[in-house]
Amino acid sequence: MRGSGRVRDVEQGPAAAEDAGEPLDLAGVGVGPFNLSLAALGDGLPGLRCAFYEQRAAFRWHPGLLIEGATLQVPFLADLVTLADPASPWSFLRFLRERQRLFPFYFAERFHIERAEYDAYCRWVSEGVPGLHFGHQVDAVRWNAELGVFQVDFTQLDAYGEAEALGRSYARNVVLGIGTAPHVPRVLRPLAEAPSVPVYHSSAYLEHREELLGAGHVTVVGSGQSGAEVFLDLLRRRPLGRERLHWLTRSAAFAPMEYSKLGLEHFTPDYTRYFHGLPERVRDGLLPRQWQLHKAVDAETLAAVHDELYRRTLLLDSGGAAGGDTGQGGDGGGWPDAVLTPGVRVRTAGRGGGSRLELHLEHAEQQERSVLTTDAVVLATGYTERPADGMLAALDPYLRRDGSDRPLVDQEYRLVLDPVVTGSVFVQNAERHTHGVGAPDLGLAAHRSAVILNAVTGRESYPLPQRTAFTRFGLGADRSGAGAAGRSATVGV
Repeated sequence: MRGSGRVRDVEQGPAAAEDAGEPLDLAGVGVGPFNLSLAALGDGLPGLRCAFYEQRAAFRWHPGLLIEGATLQVPFLADLVTLADPASPWSFLRFLRERQRLFPFYFAERFHIERAEYDAYCRWVSEGVPGLHFGHQVDAVRWNAELGVFQVDFTQLDAYGEAEALGRSYARNVVLGIGTAPHVPRVLRPLAEAPSVPVYHSSAYLEHREELLGAGHVTVVGSGQSGAEVFLDLLRRRPLGRERLHWLTRSAAFAPMEYSKLGLEHFTPDYTRYFHGLPERVRDGLLPRQWQLHKAVDAETLAAVHDELYRRTLLLDSGGAAGGDTGQGGDGGGWPDAVLTPGVRVRTAGRGGGSRLELHLEHAEQQERSVLTTDAVVLATGYTERPADGMLAALDPYLRRDGSDRPLVDQEYRLVLDPVVTGSVFVQNAERHTHGVGAPDLGLAAHRSAVILNAVTGRESYPLPQRTAFTRFGLGADRSGAGAAGRSATVGV
């Protein structure tokens, strides 16, 4: 019963109930898309014993950003399994067939599906793949030297998210897929954390959309894909001529994402291998310069923003405004009341007069400062890797770190541990510093899962391509995978 304060003990978790004396081959922490991909591909390997533990009661993928019409930035082939096993029963096309939507999808000719449909697909997989345990919070992962396995301690939660039982499982290998957490800039945290202050991260946008539509003036901070989608959605829903919107970004421009076919080869296993082989200082210097590969906005969304702004100028010029100011900043004419300003950072923020908020801005190129008064703020400021320090505290003495005190991760996505630990801890979407911009990309999910499963099973459970890009990254053929195809490392120019 809720609030009873009694927590029962469980000898081992449900995954080990079938054979309490035999440890799992793989225990997963977290069930987001990446570990869900691993579980789906693992389901196709006979004899592999896996269990995945997730604190949430059910699978949901960014529910606050499932805006109507918003699409994935990767093609539907980048589902959980297809790029490693096109014949898997857990593919997106199989999902469509099960839902009797395969022919409608065929005629729709959609290469990029809506986010809501991807979420529905993932939930379908999560409800069918065995070995997934929702409502289980992993508290600690320890190495049991006596047994030669990892000890995974967890708390089973009830429907209210309160502790119901304590449990423990043993596994030869562990994979961390705990995802990312919304990033709130330090200067805005006091407002975002204060009760009843309308400052929300974009991850919770839909939850607060009606409140934001009712606010007098709304400011969107951040120019990635989420910022563009939130701004566009607000723009389409606010009154003509009284939009009262600001869109601010530190970036020098509202820039389109690099989406050329050769540019996309940065999201191939070839580039991942090349990046992993670079010196640490080179990798660290590369990542900030590659922001347009993954932090910008797809061209279609930018075009939709411009189209909506232009459409409103036509309506305003024809007298379509329902009263109120029809121009921004007193300009008059047919301009919607929406301001888009790049190259601006928020220096400080606080409460203004009454319930209003003040954002103290600085323009990077002009070196000028100003104050923007607004009624609500949406922070499209991205995500950071969710810390696993507490969960892995017992493993910290075994972890090997780089010059910036980050965990070293080998080419097969394993944390580099002291040799006394004979098991492996794999990571998913926590290795950008070692594997590059493709770490959080859905398009590499199935391939990374296959790499991990091959390492766990000690055999080629999923054959992997030797070459995946036309671009040869670097002069060493072995770095791009071309060496495996028998090519010489000598390059003629």
